[in-house]
Amino acid sequence: MSQGVKEPRAWMIDTRPLGVTTFRRTWIGNGASYFGFQFTAVAVPVQMYAVTGSPTWVGLLGVAGLVPLLIFGLWGGAAADVVDRRKLLLISSAITWATTLALLAQAVLGVRSAHLLLALTAIQAAGFAVSSPARHSIVPRIVPEPLVPAANTLNYTASTAGGVLGPLAAGVIMGIWSTGAGVEVAYALDALLFTVTFWATWKLPDIPPVVSPAASASPEKPSVGLRGIVTGLKFLVTQPVLLLSFAVDLIAMVFAMPRALFPAAAEQFGGGSAVGWLYSAIAIGAMVGGLTSGWISRVRRQGLALIAAVVVWGLAIGLSGLARSLWLMVLLLALAGMADLVSAVYRQTIMQTFAPDHLRGRLQGVFTVVVAGGPRLGDLRAGATADLTSVSTSWVGGGLVAAGLAVVLGLTSPALIRYRPEQDRADDR
Repeated sequence: MSQGVKEPRAWMIDTRPLGVTTFRRTWIGNGASYFGFQFTAVAVPVQMYAVTGSPTWVGLLGVAGLVPLLIFGLWGGAAADVVDRRKLLLISSAITWATTLALLAQAVLGVRSAHLLLALTAIQAAGFAVSSPARHSIVPRIVPEPLVPAANTLNYTASTAGGVLGPLAAGVIMGIWSTGAGVEVAYALDALLFTVTFWATWKLPDIPPVVSPAASASPEKPSVGLRGIVTGLKFLVTQPVLLLSFAVDLIAMVFAMPRALFPAAAEQFGGGSAVGWLYSAIAIGAMVGGLTSGWISRVRRQGLALIAAVVVWGLAIGLSGLARSLWLMVLLLALAGMADLVSAVYRQTIMQTFAPDHLRGRLQGVFTVVVAGGPRLGDLRAGATADLTSVSTSWVGGGLVAAGLAVVLGLTSPALIRYRPEQDRADDR
């Protein structure tokens, strides 16, 4: 470890990054934003299911967000390497906020249009896709490198805490009010809480791009266009560790993300607050995992830990689909959430510490496409498979396939299993 950086105690979450004022503000803002967004994340599929009565239409919400993620995630990553990341965050956050207000307006006006919900979901995804690379790529700029895993753990824990409380509160809202009034309240709360994110972003210092010596000597200037994106992709395809870490996440999310099935599954438990518990369950586990995550920064075989976490995720998801009790289903989904927290922290940390800063935004853009796009493909797969077979078959089969593929990937691709941070390799020499 670097001088002045003490080891965290035992298994408790490492809070040292909160001593950095800039990080502490962004942590508060991101946590409030994610808590608010969960109201919309529950309200949109609930409203879509109320309008259409079809899990496939709920799954199409994932597809609606996928194309904007592919385009604007890559573009946003290139932009984050060229322009001031604070300014980029302010602009992209404004787009997301405006979309939430539009969702509120259509609900208040009683517009029962599945196509409008798809369109607004796509616009919201575009705003998220632009902001996410900048938001995550600033972490190594505002905390010391040895604290990056702890900072990522704190970020994921705060977001999952919002993911616990938000859906639960949304479930209470859906239980108290009718579906129409419930989604209106949910959208309004999301819009209100998003102001905290604006405050935190506004208080950020300027974060201009860093030009590496190699880049400054190059006749080509950094670009936010296709050339800049291609430069990042060229670097990515030469790095097996990064490619494999992206691949294992795609496997986990495409095959084992069951959230498109939650509205249908909740009906067997009486609907209402049950849907809130299902949407909260994974986040509950992730929050518990985060609060007991002091060990995460001490793991040296980060690639192996990533593979193991994805295997546990897939098995827990598969078993939860067999549960006939709401609380057993919630418990198994929570176990999956704990595994997801571990895999998410290592994926993010590997990407942030492996990539040089002048390429970090572009690689974070690809990371955003994978991390946010994978679950949307998973929504489509889960919904379509459920309509063709059954909710249980889609749910259980997807989890088991994900676990099996993760094992195969780990056994046939040793680069990721053998990966350790550069600092640990240097300490061994």
